[in-house]
Amino acid sequence: MSGREERNILLVGVGGQGTILTSKILSQGLVDLGYDVKMSEIHGMAQRGGSVSTQIKYGRKIYAPNIGPGEADLLVAFEKAEALRWFPWLRKGGILVLDPREIYPVPVLTGEATYPENVVESLSAVVENLRVIEAAKVANELGSPRSQNMVLLGALVSLLGLEGAAWKDLVARFVPPKARDVNLLAFERGAALAMR
Repeated sequence: MSGREERNILLVGVGGQGTILTSKILSQGLVDLGYDVKMSEIHGMAQRGGSVSTQIKYGRKIYAPNIGPGEADLLVAFEKAEALRWFPWLRKGGILVLDPREIYPVPVLTGEATYPENVVESLSAVVENLRVIEAAKVANELGSPRSQNMVLLGALVSLLGLEGAAWKDLVARFVPPKARDVNLLAFERGAALAMR
């Protein structure tokens, strides 16, 4: 870690996308790399497709997990509209990793609201470092839509240059045994995508 004493990562998605599991694996990996790590999670109506966010701070010494608007070095959005919702938390010069997947919330499904249009185009106009990672598409290609989160974890580890931890062992430890192989493959695919 050069320059600053801490890094702030914000992961956002909707219930059922594995945002919290991803954060737990990432946090453990950062601890294994010798960092002090603080993580907090917010998941109101997560089981009904509501917004879920986790905040991770890591560095030499971290005193509080909260990340305010304009403070996230890295924003990882598991869903397109969530990227738009949380964009104000990204600091100037920060990296936005976005899966362009769309998940319609109840108000959109019932016709009370409309899903935002041109999200990627709007964000690319104001974010210098936007990386579109089609994690859900890759997970579907692997036959495991629930592995979207491991694709994004692989991309995240690669983008942050955190290869020193035993990430594959951590993935294997945290996911169910029957889903281990496909999640390891998803992690590898995500890491490769981030290198392009």
